Amino acid sequence: MDKLCIVTTGGTIDKIYFDDKSDYQIGEPQIGHILDELGVAFRYSVIPIIRKDSLHITAQDRELIRATIAAQDAQHVLVTHGTDSMVETAKVLATIPGKTIVLTGALNPARFRGSDAEFNIGTAVGAVQSLPAGVYIAMNGRIWDPAKVRKNVEANRFEAI
Repeated sequence: MDKLCIVTTGGTIDKIYFDDKSDYQIGEPQIGHILDELGVAFRYSVIPIIRKDSLHITAQDRELIRATIAAQDAQHVLVTHGTDSMVETAKVLATIPGKTIVLTGALNPARFRGSDAEFNIGTAVGAVQSLPAGVYIAMNGRIWDPAKVRKNVEANRFEAI
């Protein structure tokens, strides 16, 4: 892997909560800070496209994500995305040939102690370097085929379908 291209779309991984309002906003992408703190031994660039909860990502947003990734020279692309509609976006990205694309996110914000964000990012980085061209989801310590996985909202995890 020469250089990892990271595309951010918002989601829980980048959420900031405001206790006094019981509300949240999507903050700046956290993945660059996480990778810097971990001292990774590869070059990367971060392209923030949108800052949305994935329940609010539209077909036009997905096309923007697809077009942006397709336009990059990088063969290895990591996408941070909200978990609720990650599978739908992955299916749209499957139309991009010749790239290894891994989507990941978090069930708890990266800024929270005990967040799964760092673990999921680490899993995704390993996957994007070792898998053949295609689109994958890295969540809950596993690599998933987007056509064979769903988010179980009640159990708050991804599972095979």
